[in-house]
Amino acid sequence: MKVVMDQQAMWAAVVARQKSADGAFYYSVRTTGVYCRPSCASRQARRENVAFHLSCEEAERAGFRPCRRCKPDQAGLAAQHAAVVARACEAIARAEIAPPLEQLAAASGMSRFHFHRVFRDVTGVTPKAYGAALRAQRVRAELGKGTSVTASIYNAGYQSSGRFYAESAGVLGMTPSAYRAGGEREEIQHAVAPCWLGTVLVAATQRGICAILLGGSEAELLAELASRFPQAHLHGADAAFAASVAGVVRFVEAPQLGLDLPLDVRGTAFQRRVWQALRTIPAGTRASYGEIAARIGAPKSHRAVAQACAANALAVAIPCHRVVRGDGEVSGYRWGVERKRALLAKEAEA
Repeated sequence: MKVVMDQQAMWAAVVARQKSADGAFYYSVRTTGVYCRPSCASRQARRENVAFHLSCEEAERAGFRPCRRCKPDQAGLAAQHAAVVARACEAIARAEIAPPLEQLAAASGMSRFHFHRVFRDVTGVTPKAYGAALRAQRVRAELGKGTSVTASIYNAGYQSSGRFYAESAGVLGMTPSAYRAGGEREEIQHAVAPCWLGTVLVAATQRGICAILLGGSEAELLAELASRFPQAHLHGADAAFAASVAGVVRFVEAPQLGLDLPLDVRGTAFQRRVWQALRTIPAGTRASYGEIAARIGAPKSHRAVAQACAANALAVAIPCHRVVRGDGEVSGYRWGVERKRALLAKEAEA
């Protein structure tokens, strides 16, 4: 739904050449007889000569013609780029073998470098990472159907089993045979302990801690863990792991002390890039979703960054609580906004 702005806000957007206002309204200039997008780079008109319109049709009915510079009657650059990337994604999805970058760029009418940058800006990942994620999705689907591991690998588009097995830990989070069995052979030990935020559940595989979950009760957290690993062998912690849990609780109590334990991080290529960026935010400081998007080289992907934060299963260890809205407001936390505010307040005091 189009947001209607008042004329003062529209004029401010025109003066600032605000790209985010493109499509929300158009402005016409009486002395030139043309109408433009708010972001048009043409010489700024005098306010008394400017009128505002909610559509191109409205501006043209008033007798104005489209500006030749910003072409307001044509799809905006962002829309053009989105269409180019959508076609490239379809080409990658259709191909049995991932098309090379040069081929995708040529089909888009862009240079190799420009296409790579546009694709990353729109999707948040490179064409190569997108293809890898698509193959990973396919192999998970094949294994989920009970297809043999070898057939699943080749049906998903991998050119060799060796290449897949080199990536399998990041793709599946476990061995292919274990994934095919729904995590049936995965051994995950867990323990629950009280903490100042309520209750914390810590779970680990042989590779490291795979979940740090916050909640109000042990039953709630065990149910969440079981839903993540429906056929894995979940069992209570041994004495050695209990010591690790104590370390995690201390870390939740005082994040500035750091956590010196291995993590078993599971997610898409884009999610892992976001989570790695989150781990560079120092305790006691904050970053916006837009700032994190810029850090990972995908400045237009702030919504995807927010989604990656919501998918994080390692509370505090991957500090998504330090990411706030662009205006500084605290919102959107998987374990509750009040816990997020409490974590930020405690870190600020430390």
